[in-house]
Amino acid sequence: MKPVWIVDDDRSIRWVLEKTLAREQVPFKSFASATEALAQLERDGESPQVLLSDIRMPGQSGLELLEEVKARFPTLPVIIMTAYSDLESAVAAFQGGAFEYLPKPFDVDQAMELIRRALDQSMHQAGAAEEVGLTPEILGQAAAMQEVFRAIGRLSQSHATVLITGESGSGKELVARALHRHSPRSAKPFIAINTAAIPKDLLESELFGHERGAFTGAQSQRRGRFEQAEGGTLFLDEIGDMPAELQTRLLRVLSDGHYYRVGGHSPIKANVRVIAATHQNLDLRVKDGLFREDLFHRLNVIRIRLPALKERSEDIPLLARHFLSKSAQELGVDAKRLSDAALKYLSGLEFQGNVRQLENLCHWLTVMAPGQTVEIADLPPEIRQAAGAASSLAGDWESALAAEVDRRLNSGGGDVHQQLVQAFESILITRALAHTGGRRIEAATALGIGRNTITRKIQELGLDNEKSDEG
Repeated sequence: MKPVWIVDDDRSIRWVLEKTLAREQVPFKSFASATEALAQLERDGESPQVLLSDIRMPGQSGLELLEEVKARFPTLPVIIMTAYSDLESAVAAFQGGAFEYLPKPFDVDQAMELIRRALDQSMHQAGAAEEVGLTPEILGQAAAMQEVFRAIGRLSQSHATVLITGESGSGKELVARALHRHSPRSAKPFIAINTAAIPKDLLESELFGHERGAFTGAQSQRRGRFEQAEGGTLFLDEIGDMPAELQTRLLRVLSDGHYYRVGGHSPIKANVRVIAATHQNLDLRVKDGLFREDLFHRLNVIRIRLPALKERSEDIPLLARHFLSKSAQELGVDAKRLSDAALKYLSGLEFQGNVRQLENLCHWLTVMAPGQTVEIADLPPEIRQAAGAASSLAGDWESALAAEVDRRLNSGGGDVHQQLVQAFESILITRALAHTGGRRIEAATALGIGRNTITRKIQELGLDNEKSDEG
């Protein structure tokens, strides 16, 4: 185990935590300032197992330390301590990705319990990463995804019912699996069922099982998904499409904890955690009378909203590299690489099919792209022809540009003109190359500039496209 780092300018706090960790035989290192801790990070290049930091210290604050550490080690559990317990500090800590917020003065046993939880999470992540062929459950560095990760972390000791909302293909089942894996039920089964994919007349039997002779074709007793998930987690995907009569039966199970097999007369006790997911707006469906309000409230104990890929476009390069590597491993070939120009182009697309669409695209590229480096011209035609897909270009772009100029000027930027001109030219050339399949002369003609000009701009802007057709 790597050491726990304690960062606090108060020597007495450091001493108390050092003695507590020593008693628990947990290795530790102490620092009197964020600057010292960051210098150690620079020297070692390796993160601690868990980081505890005060907020208010001379020099860099704990929140600044949190920001820098999270940029390098997104999964590192950071516990923020402060004697100034206020909402603003707590919100800032959690928004920055803190594992937990510990107000001073704190009970030593309470602090140690919190450290143990953080250590468990950290060790679990490290152990999972070392398993052969195992990849991270969910990838994402965007702020919206950090909120999802925090919710999973906070629910790690809970048995509460969870409702996951998000567009199709955004990864709702991955979140459900992560909730199960990090829960007290992790050693028991995780059973998933897509309630929209099973015919209405078979869904009841699928969920609750049936007795022999319950209906034509029921030649033997069958255990349903509730029974299969006993002690574990049952994931009900697309719950918003569940038929009304099944909603009633599900409500009864959630209310009194018992159910009957189809054709059965003896109640069966359910010891199952239910996680439901939907791409539907359940609030609206309840209002329209399409979903039972009482069932909605039973399911909506904890709600996690999974962002669409267009809301976390900064994660596209990370996800694309992961999916290309995954596809290459599955097919037994070398992983392909996206050129900078191709990555920029993909990052500007909306991906209506979300993460699933990006994964399918990467699998297609692994099979179909001719070279090891994937250029814009190698993308499928429907992707290259996705004109206007970038949400940043939708609507009144001139107003959006004016707002961006104001934002940069207000933030004290001293190089606004050059930054925005480079960004503008980069978008123009990238889109023109996408439109012409990477052919520079045609792109230059479409933009009304010369061949030498587009070649020079591509080099200056770092858009060099080695496979572009010069003719």
